[in-house]
Amino acid sequence: MPLSLNREDDSLRILITGHKGHLGQALNQSLSEHTLTGVDLPEVDITDKQAILKAVQAAAAEVVIHCAAYTDVDGCARDPELAYRVNGLGTQNVALACLETGAELVHISTNEVLGGDNPAGYHEWMPLNPGNPYARSKAAAEFHVRHLLQRAYIVRIAWAFAPGGRNFVHTILRHARKTGAIRVVTDEIGNPTYMKDAAEAIAQLLPTRQYGTYHFTNSGACSRWAFANEILRLAGLEDVANTPILGNEFRRISDPPRFGMLHNTAGAALGITLRPWQEALADYIANYEPAGAHTPSGTT
Repeated sequence: MPLSLNREDDSLRILITGHKGHLGQALNQSLSEHTLTGVDLPEVDITDKQAILKAVQAAAAEVVIHCAAYTDVDGCARDPELAYRVNGLGTQNVALACLETGAELVHISTNEVLGGDNPAGYHEWMPLNPGNPYARSKAAAEFHVRHLLQRAYIVRIAWAFAPGGRNFVHTILRHARKTGAIRVVTDEIGNPTYMKDAAEAIAQLLPTRQYGTYHFTNSGACSRWAFANEILRLAGLEDVANTPILGNEFRRISDPPRFGMLHNTAGAALGITLRPWQEALADYIANYEPAGAHTPSGTT
């Protein structure tokens, strides 16, 4: 189905996969002026090619925003085959559905596909170098999108936080309030990103028809340790001890990239920028993680 050349004021029919997730919920808010359809497990499984095709057809989608993914990084390391089936082949199925119906695709990817060995960070055009099973499955997803579709956007995000579930901010506050002390790695660098802001950036991107790869993270970068310090400060928990440690002291099944900082070059050229991560974090905590007294270890 062809789209209008100038759609600045057009309402689009948009299908969001994984619409129950953090970014999916944020997109429902930022794209509320459009006609939205959401699909998620268990009703629609992206690894079922016919199921996702029927969903795209039923929605008469002009745009598909593909948020659905297996994002348990350690789980992907335990079962790389499942990671590829969901993230790689699942994305191929979504892309093929877009190819058959003529819909545009916005594919949500991750900073992890870039490897994390460059202290200066990464621009959108830099080569992929995935370093763990999750990253490899998401790199495969990008491959399928690029090779199947001409009208597609790849949007990379990083260090996501949003209301309604597990994320780094919630985890830090839960441990801080429970124990009165935390230990956080200081040699992992990235961009904390509020899903509300990423969703608003995607909403700004859609009318441009400037297909390509974009880095939509809040501006600025920091270590996990510095991120945790700001979380504690904003929540009124400055008295909680935050001990800096190195990544090799906190072993995981999957190794995250040490230098995962993304630069928003392509989006900024279109006038799409995201506010500093500190401002976004303050907004999030003020609205969803209000300051309150913590309970130190050993007390009730």
